[in-house]
Amino acid sequence: MYKVYILHGWSYSTKKWEPFLKLLRNTGIEYKVLKIPGLTAPLRHVWTLDNYVSWLYHQTSKIGHPISILGHSNGGRIAAAFAAKYPERVSHLILIDSAGIIDKRLKNVIKKNVFKIITRVGKKITTQTSLKTLIYKLTGEQDYNKADPILKETMLNLISQDLEPIFSKIKVPTLIIWGRDDKATPLSDGKRIYNLISDSKFEVIENAKHSPQFTRPKDVAKIILNFLNHVTI
Repeated sequence: MYKVYILHGWSYSTKKWEPFLKLLRNTGIEYKVLKIPGLTAPLRHVWTLDNYVSWLYHQTSKIGHPISILGHSNGGRIAAAFAAKYPERVSHLILIDSAGIIDKRLKNVIKKNVFKIITRVGKKITTQTSLKTLIYKLTGEQDYNKADPILKETMLNLISQDLEPIFSKIKVPTLIIWGRDDKATPLSDGKRIYNLISDSKFEVIENAKHSPQFTRPKDVAKIILNFLNHVTI
């Protein structure tokens, strides 16, 4: 029996995960969905990616063996950073449409401090379509406007960090799953991550967008089980 520790994406609920989690269990994979500060758990101060990595370290510190970690979208960002820093703590890394790659156009936007201005003003973005699109692109979710100021600034810290150097440091066996039609983190991001992680496998899910585990749960569960079965540590 395998067990996977799951880091969900930019969402305030994990209800959508339930059908997929049921399939995982039916295929012989146990799981634990971690409650992420700021989303499914309280966050009282502004955090950086390093804070989330430290949090994950403490969450798993009592486990006496390397663990399998699955991260979706922003959860993938955290999982990847953790695996890069603590490879001895990770047996398998599974990234589903992971955040972390920032293209040049978005880097330029960040450099202009557009998001800092938005965060400090604290206003909802309802009419500036281009900014809404950019934020959706960077966070991978549309719930950004619901966030309180602490969480908005936390997300700014996360999306401002290009993870390419971190992905390149990952040495643990890694499975990368991507929806071919993902608009939030496009397929090119997945290919880039695959090229950066030396010991990685890349699986593309047809007719799927940013969350293939919701729309093609059987396919994703089967791919994960096959990965866990065939990767020796």
